Amino acid sequence: MENEGAMNESNKQGNETTSVSKAHSLDEIAEYWDSHSLTDDWDNLPDVKLEVRALPRQRIVIAPDLYEKLASRARIQGLSPETLANLWLAERLLEVS
Repeated sequence: MENEGAMNESNKQGNETTSVSKAHSLDEIAEYWDSHSLTDDWDNLPDVKLEVRALPRQRIVIAPDLYEKLASRARIQGLSPETLANLWLAERLLEVS
C-alpha cells in the first residue's frame, strides 16, 4: 500500500495535517481520537476499497448427541460450540503429529 501508516513522510515532519483530525503529530492524532468517535466524522472520511482473501470454511457433520455435549461444554467455558470444536481438533492433531 502506498500510505500504510496514519501519517506519511511529510506528516511526520510536521508539514501537513491528517485529513480528519487536522493533527500534525501522532500525539495530536491520539489526543483527537481519545475524545472523538468515528461516527463524529463518518461523512468526512474517504471511501476505501478493501480486498479480503479469507479461506472458505469447511463443514463437518456431527451427530446430534455429540453436538449437545459439545454445546453444553462450550457454554460452560463461555465459547461457541464451533470455537471449542476447533480448539479440541487443533490440540488433538498436534498430539498425533
